Order: sequence, then structure tokens, then C-alpha cells
Amino acid sequence: MKLTARQVNLFNLLKLPAAYFTGVRVKSINDTTCVVTVKHRWINQNPFKSMFWAVQGMGAELTTGALVLGKIRDSGQQISMLVANNNASFSKKATGRITFACNEGKKIDEAIANAIATGEGQTVWLNAIGTNADAVEVSNFNFEWSLKVRSKV
Repeated sequence: MKLTARQVNLFNLLKLPAAYFTGVRVKSINDTTCVVTVKHRWINQNPFKSMFWAVQGMGAELTTGALVLGKIRDSGQQISMLVANNNASFSKKATGRITFACNEGKKIDEAIANAIATGEGQTVWLNAIGTNADAVEVSNFNFEWSLKVRSKV
């Protein structure tokens, strides 16, 4: 069964309430792409009247993490996932509705296939770009995901 936006949003409500209550929502997810939006509101703003960087980070991480989670689910294997590293750059004040997108599902497929084939942990860098309503980039995030097939005991 494919992972849906509704399933991820329900998961966030139950397991990641900080993301849910600050307005982070998956809008769409498929084999290659995940799109997440978050609207600038009082609950997620910084003192400079723009979206707090950590809320942007939650949205960006969710675009990559939901893709990884869906790919692991599709593999039928028990694979652990963990963010090992990340970096970000901010180029414009984040106001209004910010959309984060990651379209690197194929890179995840390769990393999972290698993890299964070799039995060794794999890492994959995934990029998520945040844009405003005018399609202007406001932030750019990179996450290094570590993937490892769990040993059967």
C-alpha cells in the first residue's frame, strides 16, 4: 500500500505534534516527489515577523523523510532511517505560504537497493527547496539520511 499525504499528516498529529500544530502539512507524495506546505502564522513566526527557521526545517525534513519512509515501506524490508547530517541556507524572508519540495525518490531507491544487497548501512543526501507563493526560493535544505537493514533476530 502506497503512503498517502493523509497518512503522513495523521502520523504527524499523533507522533510529531509540534510539526502538526505549527501548520506543516504534506500536500502530495508519489514515487519521486513529496510536497509539503506551511503557512506563516503567529504560532510559527520569529521576532522579525517571518517564519522561524526551525519550522522551515520541519517542513523541509518532512519532504525528504516522508519519501524515505514510503520507499522503506515499499521495499518490504525492515530498514532503520536516521538524519545523520544537515545544512541549510536562507535567501529571503519566509512569509505567506511556503512550499517545500523534494524530487529525489530515485536516489532513495538506489540507497535502499545497496543497503539490501550489501547488508551495510548507506547514506543519501536529499535536497528540499522552500519557495514562497511567487515561486521565489526562500530556503534550501540538505539532509543526509542514514539507512541500514535491521538484522533479523
